[in-house]
Amino acid sequence: MVKRLISANPSDVAKMNGSELKQAIKASEGRTICVENVVGAMPQSGDLTNAEVAKAFGADLILLNGFDCFRPIVMGVPGIPFDRVLGPEEEIENPIPILKHLTGRPIGINLEPVAENSDLMSEQVVISAGRTSSVATIQKAEEMGVDFICFTGNPGTGVTNEAIAQAVKTAKEHFSGLIIAGKMHSAGSSEPVVTKEAIEAYVNAGADVLLLPAVGTIQGFLESDLIEAVKFAKERGLLTMTAIGTSQESARPETLRQIALTAKTCGVDIQHIGDAGYGGLAPAENIFEMSIAIRGMRHTLYRCAQSVNR
Repeated sequence: MVKRLISANPSDVAKMNGSELKQAIKASEGRTICVENVVGAMPQSGDLTNAEVAKAFGADLILLNGFDCFRPIVMGVPGIPFDRVLGPEEEIENPIPILKHLTGRPIGINLEPVAENSDLMSEQVVISAGRTSSVATIQKAEEMGVDFICFTGNPGTGVTNEAIAQAVKTAKEHFSGLIIAGKMHSAGSSEPVVTKEAIEAYVNAGADVLLLPAVGTIQGFLESDLIEAVKFAKERGLLTMTAIGTSQESARPETLRQIALTAKTCGVDIQHIGDAGYGGLAPAENIFEMSIAIRGMRHTLYRCAQSVNR
């Protein structure tokens, strides 16, 4: 049996495969925090990566946003210059093992399943091929040692629930890690963010974790809606993760506490905090506040102070 993630040492985490990581999260009983950060932004703390800052303030899982599988630049990783742009011919060392070594945490990436024909509410934001979901990017993620993939959409990219389900199906054929699927917000598409049909499609495709918006982060998604979605997902073997993907990660600490406690009350397994803060990371004190709210100071200190050498 695996250790619960909130009690696991980096040496334990390094040995976990996708199914073991899922069980370790489940055993943590709603006290797992996933911290997202933008890899191309100037980090919050000088030449430290945002992943290291996230680890220091309580992250259990670290999610990289804007990560290009074909040009895997992560600012703050040793060897990535701050004073110039890397040329297209310059070789970039795989940053995933480096981040695992620096943080002792599972490292995941966003891949965006952009639909060919999506009913958009606003002008589409075009992203690079290395950030979209495809056989090539999924295979590259596997090759680089990524621990989990989150199939979701950034604002305006045109990601749809149907495209997410198809991406999950593809990933099951080419990726051995944990698979998270769902939307934090509309991602520019006019379809409903959460539907039972979409959840069923993720289940049938083989997802491990259902991604849902946290209550209070999108219009009209109520506590009762979250309870219903969590129950529906868990009856079908999925874990659940609520996301703060609407810039409220930089709201006042009391807002973060309210969102976090509501999600835990509704039965959520993982709580995600987004990257809309200075330097592409939520304010460090808000990561800390979320941790204290859902697991208290004891587990928070254990997470923050734990050496990567354990």
